[in-house]
Amino acid sequence: MKFAKLSIALALTGFFSVSALAAVDEDAAKALAKKNDCFKCHAVDKTKKGPSLKKIAAKYDGKPDGQEKAIKNMTSGNKVKLEDGTEEDHKIIDTKDSKELKNLADWILSQH
Repeated sequence: MKFAKLSIALALTGFFSVSALAAVDEDAAKALAKKNDCFKCHAVDKTKKGPSLKKIAAKYDGKPDGQEKAIKNMTSGNKVKLEDGTEEDHKIIDTKDSKELKNLADWILSQH
């Protein structure tokens, strides 16, 4: 009985996780990233001037505030440490649309 309940709980968790990822509009996220020159410093799976999107996703994996922190990094203009050890202000994403920001953050976080 306990095993059945655990199996159902795990299945539902997996279902909701997959559903959340399915809701990401990948084309819109990539278009927003391209429009804002994100790919100048970031690539999906390799380090450029900044960390790969896979590395960013791994950093926030399993953290309930991952989306919020990713959005804050994209919108606050804080100093970031680059792969070569230098620092610069992170470019601020040019959109105020919270749905676009959440979609971009979710797409980045799905890259693990």
